[in-house]
Amino acid sequence: MFVELHILQNFAPSCLNRDESNSPKDCEFGGFRRARISSQCIKRAVRNYFDKDALLPGENLARRTKLVVDETAKRLEKKGKEREQAKAVAQAALAGAGLATGDDGTTQYLLFLGHNELDAFASLCLDHWDTLAALLARKPSEEAKGARKAKKEAKQEFPADLKKRVLRLLDGGKAADLALFGRMLADLPDKNIDAACQVAHAISTNKVGVEFDFYTAVDDLQPREQTGAGMMGTIEFNSACYYRYANIDLRQLNENLRGDQELARKTVEAFIRAAVAAVPSGKQNSMAAHNPPSFVLAVVRRSALWSLANAFVKPVQPRHDRDLMAGSFEALKTYWEKLCKAYGDNGIDGKWAVCLDGPTAPFEDAASVEKLVQQVNAKLDFS
Repeated sequence: MFVELHILQNFAPSCLNRDESNSPKDCEFGGFRRARISSQCIKRAVRNYFDKDALLPGENLARRTKLVVDETAKRLEKKGKEREQAKAVAQAALAGAGLATGDDGTTQYLLFLGHNELDAFASLCLDHWDTLAALLARKPSEEAKGARKAKKEAKQEFPADLKKRVLRLLDGGKAADLALFGRMLADLPDKNIDAACQVAHAISTNKVGVEFDFYTAVDDLQPREQTGAGMMGTIEFNSACYYRYANIDLRQLNENLRGDQELARKTVEAFIRAAVAAVPSGKQNSMAAHNPPSFVLAVVRRSALWSLANAFVKPVQPRHDRDLMAGSFEALKTYWEKLCKAYGDNGIDGKWAVCLDGPTAPFEDAASVEKLVQQVNAKLDFS
């Protein structure tokens, strides 16, 4: 079973997600230039909202970081261990499991680890402190010149039973955001976790172009007899109505959370709330584009996932009797009806919508996001 979210959200002038040149991200779709917010940006905003709004307990969240050694050392310090030695012990434990660190103690790439995994790793380092400390006292052989050979030798010397313990704790830690978005560990592919959630890049339903804001800043302490700005520059921005799409595979989510259906249910609820409320933070201090969605559709279905992006292959144009938001909803509704006619809707167990601008037909009117969450919750099946 799957849960799908379809969202229409019209943003005031903003630069929510920038590329390497500080321009708003965009793309071509249907032969026209569209505004875009990357899926990574959306997922980051959702994850931050989980934490910020306390939608899920801290122990059921994860951290993406290269600073696992520092984080472990903090936990070990609280247990009375000296910080530098604690860092060395943590590095030894990671290296023995196949996750090498650099001279500065950071891992080679970002590791996405649940709070419980970090706690368990620190506890393992504490429980096997003497064994790990003894490994540190050994110096690499003369033959082990170069990082790759040294890493190989360190793994060979690492006790096999201890390595198994380290690997065993890398189970996702029942972290909801990790279960949703998955992870890849290049050095430990069997510890990869398939994402239960797919998030599309948000694209504008309308054609857009980039606009420029020329600004100047005055030096408050500049003598009166001097004229001119203290600095000047330009900021690129746009304004667009975005179509956003995401889905959750309930069976995969339940598997990632090790069969904890209560937590899986809370995770689905938290994701819907966060997806509706979370807004990317780019340039918000100078743009303040805090515009909630005008339309939210949740669909519970057993098969045949449908993105409705093709409803907007032809860009929506506002008219004197219909604004951009109303036009976008009309295009979405028309495309949905075409899909239902062509492919049938037998696999759909429910479709509920919240719309600020009037009736939601052909979708069931949920009246509020809270009621929409309740309707979805009543239909969830993780088998």
